[in-house]
Amino acid sequence: MSEIGAQSATRHVPAPEAMGLAPAPDADAGAWDLVTVPVRQGLEAVDILRRAAAPAVGPVVHDGACDTLGFLVPPGTAAAWDMPGSACTRTSGRGFRLPELPELPEPAGDAPRPAGWLLPPGDTDPVTDPVVLREALGEAARLIEAADGCH
Repeated sequence: MSEIGAQSATRHVPAPEAMGLAPAPDADAGAWDLVTVPVRQGLEAVDILRRAAAPAVGPVVHDGACDTLGFLVPPGTAAAWDMPGSACTRTSGRGFRLPELPELPEPAGDAPRPAGWLLPPGDTDPVTDPVVLREALGEAARLIEAADGCH
């Protein structure tokens, strides 16, 4: 197993609620699953997805500590998601509400940073295709492994 997978497999993966997402009051409203990855791999994957011939990346949320990124994917993705170093949280069909996160000032001193959107809903596709995301995450892991091996 690569170092990327070994490191990220031991990371705590925050629940959607910890990333600033709340259960939707209507079961049909905004149903999706959430693929969570370490921030470095996630940022590389976002770059890869946005540079593609047909850019296709949905909303991406970061946790308050900026340790992880979460990619919104179609509901049901969690049932088949098995990529090492990542996790996919099932919404159990209840969906989550995508809050409008206001522009927040930088935290003062050691105050924790609130979770927020890296790519907010409305500026992107509705969700990221899990097949395309899996390829981008694999490519990101290989790029990071190669870069770390050059030291």
